Amino acid sequence: MRTDILGVKVDRDSMEDTVQKIQKAVEAQKTIQVVTANPELIYATGRDVRLKQLINGAEIVTPDGVGVVWAAKRLGHPVVERVTGIDLVEALFPIAAEQAWRVFFLGSRPGVAEKAAQRVAEKHPGFQWQAAHGYFSSEEEPALLMQIREFKPDILLIGLGAPRQEFWMFSHLDLSTVSVGVGGSFDALAGINKRAPRWIRNIHLEWLYRLIKQPTRLKRQLVLPRFVWKVLRSGKEKRRTRKVR
Repeated sequence: MRTDILGVKVDRDSMEDTVQKIQKAVEAQKTIQVVTANPELIYATGRDVRLKQLINGAEIVTPDGVGVVWAAKRLGHPVVERVTGIDLVEALFPIAAEQAWRVFFLGSRPGVAEKAAQRVAEKHPGFQWQAAHGYFSSEEEPALLMQIREFKPDILLIGLGAPRQEFWMFSHLDLSTVSVGVGGSFDALAGINKRAPRWIRNIHLEWLYRLIKQPTRLKRQLVLPRFVWKVLRSGKEKRRTRKVR
């Protein structure tokens, strides 16, 4: 079950259902890609047809953020709840520990992915991990790919930032059983950028908390009103089409 948001097909599953799908894929050794689609990524597909095609080809596309949840409801096909990259991986780590999965952390600045992996492993001991930063050059990439292939991860967490991580993920489908785009999650997992308190997340103002803590995000946040406008316009066009019919 998926809802169409500006041409991007987003899953309507709950967090629990999404986690179960990923767990079943790992157990069956079925290769899948997981895209965590936030408003910025969805808006970007309006200027990049290939990006839209890649996202729509993913086995799982989650509604990452309150803006996507609002858009789905506004367009008449609501999702159960938001499923963000950071919340998704935090829900997967206990299972990874219990079932001794192999998890590769790829992304962020040098040292951050390693710190994130170490902190997670201390909290959820039992899974194997390796990590590498996301600032690799084209000359360094072959060695990185070899490292990942030799490790044979069950889960490959890719934190290269959108849409780079999506293009990279779909260019290397053979690296892992499950590949997940996680954006800037490693900074939070490493304790560098602390998440908003749960009560702020519960009232859907985590985006404002992050903006206050990281003013450099302002340029990215300016996409949100444009995303809202496109969703409103899309809704009007759909209603107009139904009336004509």
